[in-house]
Amino acid sequence: MLVSSGLITTAQLNEALELQRSSGGKLGQLLIHKKFIEERRLLEFLSKQFGIEFIDLRVQNIPIETLNIIPENIARRYNLIAVEKVEGKLKVAMEDPLNIVILDDLKMMTGYDIKPVFGTDSDIVAAIDKNYGSKSSKDALDEILRRTDGGTTEVAVVPEDASNGGGEDFISLEEKGEAAPIVQMVNLIISSAIKAHASDIHIEPTYKDTKVRFRIDGVLHAQPSPPKKFHNAIVSRLKIMSTLDISERRLPQDGRTKLKIDDREIDLRVSILPCGPGEKVVMRILDSSGLKLRLEDLGMEPENLAIFAKCLKAPHGINLITGPTGSGKSTTLYSALATLNAPDVNIVTIEDPIEYNLEGINQVMVNSDVGLTFASGLRSFLRQDPDVIMVGEIRDFETMSTAINAAMTGHLVFSTLHTNDAPGAITRIGMMGIEPFLTSSTLLMVVAQRLVRSICRNCKETYEVKPELLVSLGVSKSILDNHIKNGKIILSRGRGCDLCAKTGYKGRTGIHEILEINDAIRGLIIEKAHVSRVKEAGRKNGMITLRESALRKLFTGMTTVEEVIRVTGSDVD
Repeated sequence: MLVSSGLITTAQLNEALELQRSSGGKLGQLLIHKKFIEERRLLEFLSKQFGIEFIDLRVQNIPIETLNIIPENIARRYNLIAVEKVEGKLKVAMEDPLNIVILDDLKMMTGYDIKPVFGTDSDIVAAIDKNYGSKSSKDALDEILRRTDGGTTEVAVVPEDASNGGGEDFISLEEKGEAAPIVQMVNLIISSAIKAHASDIHIEPTYKDTKVRFRIDGVLHAQPSPPKKFHNAIVSRLKIMSTLDISERRLPQDGRTKLKIDDREIDLRVSILPCGPGEKVVMRILDSSGLKLRLEDLGMEPENLAIFAKCLKAPHGINLITGPTGSGKSTTLYSALATLNAPDVNIVTIEDPIEYNLEGINQVMVNSDVGLTFASGLRSFLRQDPDVIMVGEIRDFETMSTAINAAMTGHLVFSTLHTNDAPGAITRIGMMGIEPFLTSSTLLMVVAQRLVRSICRNCKETYEVKPELLVSLGVSKSILDNHIKNGKIILSRGRGCDLCAKTGYKGRTGIHEILEINDAIRGLIIEKAHVSRVKEAGRKNGMITLRESALRKLFTGMTTVEEVIRVTGSDVD
């Protein structure tokens, strides 16, 4: 019906069906994922076919008494929202109004007959955040402070019962208001960060106040902050949660804790650093429910994806992922392992720490206190009959040498390295003291990657720019010639809306530079050639640079000029 209506082509349908046969999933979601059709157009089409109303939640005002019929945790769990009461029935916006089980549960829970309507996934999430979050974080914080003794600077925090599975339900604690003020304050900060899809929480003391910032899509955003007098109590509470020493304030400490929010388990990695005005806390949020493990979701160009998939099928060798902290290296590694994970493949990893638990894969965490390092763990793995080995990071000669020995004895090895680009990894390996002939005979590919923010789909708009502007920013004329129409170039940007917190961005996607090690590159490695010659040879072999990868996403309307400059400013020839 979509084909006959002209919304998709037969070729697009066949491609989506083939993907469905290989990886599963709903056909509609696959069509949206492949960008063959927009989610809104698909749901409007289904609305007509099924005779079920489609509602635009972006312009819908929901009465508070209607909203409160369905609790927030239920709305978030099933991704739905009550819209209005019509003739004794409750109209509920859902992405899948045909889910009879959820409809029956809602009827039993609310006592209303349910009238389901179509709503897009992104609109429902935005409506939940907007309506249930109508009381701002600042208002909530002010309310907590009003119930707090103004003279208190330290609060004794009782350790939680270790038998409860590792954490509390922070959302429910925030709703019930039963926790002590300091506990509530910490809960509010963490739950607000998770709702905002932040990757990190920064709690920083200054000599005058305490600052709270969330890293969202790679950029820090200031948040409502508690008074400075509560800083020590907040840090103590976080130490208790992470089983750290609350009496030690002179040395850095690292810990982790597990929280349960609705039915999701969230891991927090907690780092505490003593500074002049007090202790600074940075928490990394690890939410396995948001982990994407399909190679197609990494944002690779077709050429890069083909090279990546080819090197995954190699019987032995080393594949390296490079990039700074927070560039998505772990996600790429986990995606590669998930692709290879099968009953007839033995996969072992050594990580520091284990960020996500993958079923069917043997994961070991580094413990330097007992001598379990990357190198020693890797040596032990060779006696475990592995097919695939993943080393969290290669930092020294011993680990690199052991990884090369593993590759030479028939194992496929994955690891990360800290370099600015893919060709630079070869120089870095040489600086570790590895002989060039060993590198050339075992290295399969080097992937350099970064993350750029994606334009918010809800407020996306197009605009025209003159080619001269992009030339002045370092974009080559040859690239521009392919995108000029009537003397101008059409780009995209986000206006800013409630869904993207007025930033114009929502989510991130990867840009990649993949250096495949062919005979020409091997010859240069043996010669100890300068990195510029290696890069030139890679370009001749079809290597797409980080800047070129970002520009492709710019011209296809996925990101903005500002993001290309911010992330790849140094990647200019």
